[in-house]
Amino acid sequence: MIMEEYDKNMKRQVYFVSDSTGITVEALGHSLLSQFQDLRFEYTTLRYVDSLNKVENLCQSISDNESELRPLIFSTLVDGQLRAKLSKTDAHVFDLMGEFLTPLEEILRTQASSALGHTHGQGPDKHYEHRMDAVNFALLNDDGITTKQLDRADIILIGPSRSGKTPTCLYLAMQYGVYAANYPLVEEDFELMRLPKVLAQRHDRLFGLSISAERLHQIREVRRPDSEYASIKQCQYEVNQIGILYRENRIPTCEVTQRSVEEIATRILPYLHLP
Repeated sequence: MIMEEYDKNMKRQVYFVSDSTGITVEALGHSLLSQFQDLRFEYTTLRYVDSLNKVENLCQSISDNESELRPLIFSTLVDGQLRAKLSKTDAHVFDLMGEFLTPLEEILRTQASSALGHTHGQGPDKHYEHRMDAVNFALLNDDGITTKQLDRADIILIGPSRSGKTPTCLYLAMQYGVYAANYPLVEEDFELMRLPKVLAQRHDRLFGLSISAERLHQIREVRRPDSEYASIKQCQYEVNQIGILYRENRIPTCEVTQRSVEEIATRILPYLHLP
């Protein structure tokens, strides 16, 4: 047991098990394990695990695993029979649904319906349709491709190229149904040191992403290695200029260097321009 708990050089297998899309259990599991940054994990997500046969296959796979470390299993299975079977496997099982369903049944004095896939609400849903429309909006209004629909935007993200605007817009759309557009600030904006007219006219919808020059350099090097665009000098210049633009125009910002898309999104939500 001591070796299992303290050998930080070994990689531990982690399973996210869901009877639906797996989005909920992945978010919870990653959030918990992010608190253990010195340890190494290998992640596997098993979606639509909705039968005893699928759970048995997982149990067999774990039994065949010769690793000295018992795997971690984060589960949002709803069906009691499937949860019971999973709990008997040779792993550390975190039954996230069972942890809360039983106390809730006692408090509410009624039994849970055990309906599969309800952690994210499947089926006809106007909220789902709204989120899909928001996703389409984010794709159509990505990177300043067009400015014709900017008045529909709940928020307009600005920042240097490769600072995370696109994934943040898509996350806001998919998770919250936010109509998020993004517009990159470019060399001309830095030289003139003023916001483009199309942004200045919508100042109340702007939100800026800031990033360290070192991190921006790393990201751009992957995209265009050894280019002027990716050089540390260019990145330092852009980060400095954009910081001045943010301050002079009193634009709310979020430092994204060491933040996940989820964290960035939650910091943007209070600033949304909603009707």
